[in-house]
Amino acid sequence: MIRAVVFDVGECLVDETREYDTWADWLAVPRHTFHAMFGAVIAQERDYREVFQEFRPGFDLHEEREKRAAAGKPETFTERDLYEDVRPALAQLRADGLWLGIAGNQTIRAGKILRELFTDEVDLIGTSDDWGASKPDLEFFRRVSEVVPFANEDILYVGDRVDNDLRPAVSVGMRTTLVHRGPWATIQWWNDEAKRLPTFRVESLLELPGLIASFNGSAR
Repeated sequence: MIRAVVFDVGECLVDETREYDTWADWLAVPRHTFHAMFGAVIAQERDYREVFQEFRPGFDLHEEREKRAAAGKPETFTERDLYEDVRPALAQLRADGLWLGIAGNQTIRAGKILRELFTDEVDLIGTSDDWGASKPDLEFFRRVSEVVPFANEDILYVGDRVDNDLRPAVSVGMRTTLVHRGPWATIQWWNDEAKRLPTFRVESLLELPGLIASFNGSAR
């Protein structure tokens, strides 16, 4: 049975296009060039933070975030950056009686924004900065296990990445969903793990309520 659904943040709930555009602007790099390098780094299975090193060797992401904040240009997202299916999907899943959470690799600042946007819609919001553990480290998913009031096999983790989301979640016994959007899912969608690991593969979060209901019905 699936009793809890926990969502990743970037490219699962939040469209990060605007944020990466602002990073390109901060680096004084043409946006299309920044995005092209971003895709190349992902396709090479490298850490996305290496993108910044390509344009500015020695780049310190934490330090640059602080500089942006001091310059009045902090990393941010708002309601308009949410994918259109997010609110209705959460509402239907909650109506179906599922426990809902949000947990992703996010800063303390992003965690505050998430709580402003979603406190009334979900039962838990946790970030890597809150927990001192980042995906794909299994400790992150152990923290998820600790705060969700169900067994791992009853938790569905929803994300857009094979490497950061599906692989570690499955390794701790969770069920998973791969949502087909954002650069990682677009590049990884047809690889073996992307087809083999997830319980569900979806184009929209609106598919989840029906898929979960069918899954739970067959499990009875």
